[in-house]
Amino acid sequence: MSLDRVGRYHLPDDTLETALKRVINSGLGSELMCLSTCNRVEFIFSTSQDVDEDWISQFFGALFPEWCQEDIRASWLEIELFEGLEAVQHLFKVASSTDSMVVGEREIITQVRNAYERCEAANCTGDIIRLVVQNAIKVAKQVYTETAIATKPVSVVSLANAKLREFQIASDARFLIIGTGQTIRNMCRFLTKSGYLNFTVFNRTLSNAESLAKEIGGRAHLLKDLVSFKEGFDVIVTCTGSDKAVVTEEIYADLIGKDGSQKTVVDLAVPADFDRRISKKYKVNLIAVEHIKAIADQNLKERKKELELCHQIIDQKLVEFEELYRIRQVERAMQTVPAKVKEIRKTAMEAVFAKEIEDLDDGSKEVLDQVINYFEKKYISVPMKMAKDIILENKA
Repeated sequence: MSLDRVGRYHLPDDTLETALKRVINSGLGSELMCLSTCNRVEFIFSTSQDVDEDWISQFFGALFPEWCQEDIRASWLEIELFEGLEAVQHLFKVASSTDSMVVGEREIITQVRNAYERCEAANCTGDIIRLVVQNAIKVAKQVYTETAIATKPVSVVSLANAKLREFQIASDARFLIIGTGQTIRNMCRFLTKSGYLNFTVFNRTLSNAESLAKEIGGRAHLLKDLVSFKEGFDVIVTCTGSDKAVVTEEIYADLIGKDGSQKTVVDLAVPADFDRRISKKYKVNLIAVEHIKAIADQNLKERKKELELCHQIIDQKLVEFEELYRIRQVERAMQTVPAKVKEIRKTAMEAVFAKEIEDLDDGSKEVLDQVINYFEKKYISVPMKMAKDIILENKA
């Protein structure tokens, strides 16, 4: 499915709670969680109903009431459905980043946790989703700890940042940021974490430039004003969607003026934003996407070698989860027992044996009360232990 099609399933934060509760209130399920990232949207739910085409149609109809019937029918052909333990295994893989577009990226574990917390705060999750997500995060942590799946950076941005650090750029360096897309924003996060503070943002749309400038404490300009910028710079970071160079020889000459010092350019655009002929005329440390892409590809190959070990961990934890889930089902079933036992006790003492108890002296009543309390506790704990033992025996 194209990213454009994936995007239509995204629920904005301000409508998330309302949309999820529409599904729950419609009776389609008892628990629901939504996980949305840059390239996937997942709905994790608990329902006692058969999840067939009709259920899916009702589900998306409740989530997106603005959709027409054609949109709803199309969803049935676009989605991938996992049920039962297969669904649990899928979430384990997602949280562990073995089923991600970029294998081994740790960010997904935070996204899973944050998605759960948002849906929990909206009172849309319950015991089942809590148990699944809690274990998915534990599995992911074990995968990241016991394998090398996340040891080598594979994102172009992280590699560009690592390369930039090699040049030991001064903390007071002047950065020109060209573009405001996700790649540039990710790069700016690295820069601000490194302590850089002097940013000037250029973009074709001023409002987008102002938005990013506000985030990083910089100033905003229209891209067309780059040619007349005379305040100097030390580093250019650029990534736009232009089909031709944004920083031409002429513009660079105007930017640098009489400054003959070494400059650094980080060009993450495809095609390039920075005219490569500039490097032949001026002192430029160029970090270009074509240079670091080869490193990223090799690192990704190294990460994928770890997948077999990751899947072994996930499969083992899936077996353990199945046992844990069975025990939890018993615990949930037993939750009503204490109230039932207290009910029986009350009936026995206040109705069935009320006259006999009334004839007892105070000491005998106290002993009887202690005996009943003892039996009440054992009546609850013993069956629970027996049920757990049966589960463990069946496993063996």
